[in-house]
Amino acid sequence: MYDGIVQELIDEFGRLPGIGPKSAQRIAFHILQTPTFDVARLAELLVEVRVRVRFCEICGNVSEQDRCAICRDPRRNPALICVVEDAKDVAAIERTREFRGLYHVLGGAISPIAGIGPDDLRIAQLMSRLADATVQEVILATNPNLEGEATASYLSRLLTSMQITVSRLASGLPVGGDLEYADEVTLGRAFEGRRVL
Repeated sequence: MYDGIVQELIDEFGRLPGIGPKSAQRIAFHILQTPTFDVARLAELLVEVRVRVRFCEICGNVSEQDRCAICRDPRRNPALICVVEDAKDVAAIERTREFRGLYHVLGGAISPIAGIGPDDLRIAQLMSRLADATVQEVILATNPNLEGEATASYLSRLLTSMQITVSRLASGLPVGGDLEYADEVTLGRAFEGRRVL
């Protein structure tokens, strides 16, 4: 639609997840039209993040060191491990300030359609972490979609032979939501997860 490098810039932004053609165009034109936008700093950060950031050798979370800040924190409860799909899920759970255990990042979810099987995830690393009998509970916090459910089901079956409590995050109706707008699966889970008041 645009000539040369402007279109190349829009195309590059459009390759990012969650950025459609319109958003890519808006970002590109924001950079072009804002004289105070520090393009050099953005480029420097992009290069720097590729060089400095790695994945924690224990849990798989993003870190600038061999071990992430959570795995290095002696105040965390080593008897609890929360299993998540991606590092961004760790940040979401940490924002709640409710969980004080450790994490294990799988690096995705089982998805036969996408060609991702159990061997493509960090499941072997999880099993080796559980081998020393320190962990008492594994909380499966995979996404409540088809792939996340398949992953949780697979892990649950894998962990049943161990003397570890396996739990799943509750799911159901959002606060402030209306019953008439809830889908059948969400409403069904809300009924399954109901509690006595």
